[in-house]
Amino acid sequence: MKLSELMKGITPNPKFAGFVTADDMVLAIDTTAEQNAEVDEYSVLQSGISGIDPTLNSETKDSQYIRAGKSTIKTGTQRKFRVSGDMYIGDDAQDFLLSHKMKYGTGQTAVVNYVFFNMLTGKGEKGKAAAAINSDGSGNAGENATIDIVLSKSGDAPEEYTYQASEAV
Repeated sequence: MKLSELMKGITPNPKFAGFVTADDMVLAIDTTAEQNAEVDEYSVLQSGISGIDPTLNSETKDSQYIRAGKSTIKTGTQRKFRVSGDMYIGDDAQDFLLSHKMKYGTGQTAVVNYVFFNMLTGKGEKGKAAAAINSDGSGNAGENATIDIVLSKSGDAPEEYTYQASEAV
């Protein structure tokens, strides 16, 4: 499903206040070989996906100073998305991530553009992530085949992003 299809008829409200569910969060990736698609053409990770666990792993450094004692400074943040669920063939995002090129890709060939935002407010981030495919069809007899994919920030820090309803076609 393209982002424009998901957001059709939805107008985010930057002033929204209230509880947010995991279903209100959107992770979409550029599935074009050139990685130059418009954001509204990104493919949403949705079909068969039971969990998207976004994490921010902060790095710090501790130093000891005369008369001030120990002090901590934050030196960086690594963004990761752990994507899990059932394999669904025919879904643009899964088909792309589970392709031979992505499973065995290294360096820049395994990097995708992404957006991650709250569909209620439209607020989130836009960046690049390296895709690591950890499992592409595991499971027991009689069960659905499962997937396990980790997308990790690559390169510069993600930029602040706000989805605009006008992006939808």
